[in-house]
Amino acid sequence: MKVAIVTGSSSGIGAACAVELAKRGWAVVVNYSKNAAEAEKVAAQCGNAVAVQADVAEDADCRRLAQAALDKWGRIDALVNNAGTTKLVKHSDLDGLQAEDFLRIYRLNVVGPFQMTRACASALKDSRGAVVNVSSVASLLGTGSSVAYSASKAALNAMTFSLARSLAPEVRVNAVAPGYVDTPWQHAMLGAERARTAAERYASFVPLKDYARPADVADAVAWLLEGARQVTGEVLCVDGGMHIAPPR
Repeated sequence: MKVAIVTGSSSGIGAACAVELAKRGWAVVVNYSKNAAEAEKVAAQCGNAVAVQADVAEDADCRRLAQAALDKWGRIDALVNNAGTTKLVKHSDLDGLQAEDFLRIYRLNVVGPFQMTRACASALKDSRGAVVNVSSVASLLGTGSSVAYSASKAALNAMTFSLARSLAPEVRVNAVAPGYVDTPWQHAMLGAERARTAAERYASFVPLKDYARPADVADAVAWLLEGARQVTGEVLCVDGGMHIAPPR
């Protein structure tokens, strides 16, 4: 039996990853920062799972989260760094972001995945495991919810390359870069009507004429963990082709 930690997995992409891995026979640590009730629901769907509260922006919490997996199952085979945050600010509104916004976003989107990987590194090496970082196509295009968000995901990509080298050959490290994904996070950030409009607009210009659901990203994550034996240091776009869409 293999064991995975999925950060930020009480809803959306993280929850879909946890459920997909559980379907494939994995034991799963469902991580949440605040929403214990939703995390417990996800853990119940997974069967062999435990819900653990931790703020991955805090190093002590990262170490405690890794230890929770080791205490229960004695191993860690995969880490999915999904937890993230943003601030919704038009890219042209330079005064809409302050240094504090960048620091808060980077702390969760970049420092958090680094701390989690460090906390799990020894166990991942022992199991010859894998890490998948949940990035964004915004990292490649300079788009997305804000300049700070796209910059943080670009930093996450660069860190993916660095860690893929430094943890090889025992541990593979990759990233997925979704485009628009229909998640509770999007609905909370935009509101239901604006989220629906954003999804429809996205589908109108990407080559596949559709937007992703959380399960689409989970499929890609599971492949990178289970089937991609010769893949490391890769950023896999799960964006319906947005990164190759013609200029609008």
